[in-house]
Amino acid sequence: MKFILTILLATLSTISVVSSEICHSPEVSASAYVTEDATILTDIAFTTQFTLRCSNGAKGISLYAEVEGKALPAVRLSSDDKYQVSWTEDISRARSGDYNVKLYDEESYAAIRKAYRSGDDPSSVKPLAVVVLNNPGVYVGPWVNSELLAAFLAALVSYAAFSAKSKLLA
Repeated sequence: MKFILTILLATLSTISVVSSEICHSPEVSASAYVTEDATILTDIAFTTQFTLRCSNGAKGISLYAEVEGKALPAVRLSSDDKYQVSWTEDISRARSGDYNVKLYDEESYAAIRKAYRSGDDPSSVKPLAVVVLNNPGVYVGPWVNSELLAAFLAALVSYAAFSAKSKLLA
C-alpha cells in the first residue's frame, strides 16, 4: 500500500511540474509611481504595477524582477495577471531617468542565479519582458531656504535704513 501511495505522489508531483505553464509572447501594460518629494525623506520609493498577458493564456506565473543588479520578487496581486514590483534607493544613489525592470519566469531566473554563482555573464539570459520605469527626478527643496532669504532681506533693509539715516544727519 505504501508503495502505491509513493508512486501516486511521485506521479502527481511530476504532472504538476510538467504542467507548470510557460508564457509565450508576453504583453505587458504597466503604470509606475516614484517618490518625487525628498525634502524630508532618506529613501526614494519605486513601484511599478503591471498586467501580464500571454498568447497561450497562461495565468498565475511566478515572476521575478531584476533592476540594476538587484533581484526582486514580483508580487502577484488579487487577480492572476496583475503584478507589482517595489524597491527603495538612497536619495544620493537614485538617479533620474529610465530604470529597466527585467521580468523573468522561474526557469530563466534560475538560469540567472546559476550564472551569478558560476561567474558567467547573466545578461545572456533573455528576460520574459522589460518594464521601463521613468524617474523624473526628486525635489530636494529650494536652492535657498526661506529662513536664510528672510535674514538676508532683514540685513539689507537694516543697512539701507541706517545708511539713509546717516546721510540725513550728516
